[in-house]
Amino acid sequence: MHTRPMNSLESVSALTLGGGGLGQLWGETTRAECVATVREAVDAGITLFDLAPLYGKGESERVLGEAFQGGWDPTVRVTTKCQLGQREDEAVLPRLRENLERSLDALGRDHVDLYFLHSNIIPNDYTFPDPAIAAVQDRFATRERSYYDAVIPAFEALKAEGLIKAWGITGIGYPPTVLRALEATQRPAVVQVITNALNSAGDLNRFREPCQAGRIREAANAASVSVMGIRAVQGGALTAAFDRPMDEAGEDMADYRRAEGFRALAQRWGVDPADLAHRYALSLPGVATVVLGIKNRQELKAALAAEAAPPLTEEEKALVAEAVSQ
Repeated sequence: MHTRPMNSLESVSALTLGGGGLGQLWGETTRAECVATVREAVDAGITLFDLAPLYGKGESERVLGEAFQGGWDPTVRVTTKCQLGQREDEAVLPRLRENLERSLDALGRDHVDLYFLHSNIIPNDYTFPDPAIAAVQDRFATRERSYYDAVIPAFEALKAEGLIKAWGITGIGYPPTVLRALEATQRPAVVQVITNALNSAGDLNRFREPCQAGRIREAANAASVSVMGIRAVQGGALTAAFDRPMDEAGEDMADYRRAEGFRALAQRWGVDPADLAHRYALSLPGVATVVLGIKNRQELKAALAAEAAPPLTEEEKALVAEAVSQ
């Protein structure tokens, strides 16, 4: 397994095992299979696990706690997240602390290496265009003023206590606010950025405008903020077939239809579409690690083989981009 530099953690494996699959969000699996997958991932050189309480209502963190109940491998790093939403300033630190303590208890650890704000960061006066989403936006979106005045100081307090080593943001919020966060004096150590051939967040994009993933990656690199690439297979849209029931009218299904040329290209090259999607994400410049949404050892083996393969050439990446633009 190759390693790559990540500022706050020095270096990490090129692949990160994500909590979505371990939390049984990406198709059917079992606790025992997920624990075995974690152990095999560590044996293969994966050093970073990207988790959150919301992945299977804490299941992903319980899986890691079980996998390492005999003692944590000192090379392993762990992240967790908080879907904070919008709260009064004085309630931010208690909520972040409560969420973190629950994660630490499930993991059997006294700290995590990275703690992410998983909320969409939005302008102070922003209202989502879909009325149904706008009605509940305070549950999943944090306004910019609150981010600077309350969230960052809370993260720094938890860091000073030794409960977290560093903090970051999930960069799927309103693009201009994410870009401003990367240019601010107090910046995140790491940003999670959409990293796939479609340049799409699919159903995660509630803004009805491009997610500007490439621009966000470039801004992060310029600001020395490390990038964790997420949604490499775009929730399954860049695979041969979804492994779970889907909304036919949803954006993920629209992306799946857009990716017909991508699957045809993979077939011509004699590779699985998911493997090609992972190789593409790993080949993009300025990405410290690519987060896997896998749920079993079979999928892990395929991802490890994709990481071991040579990076795509510039010509090959251009052909991939052309395949998804048709």
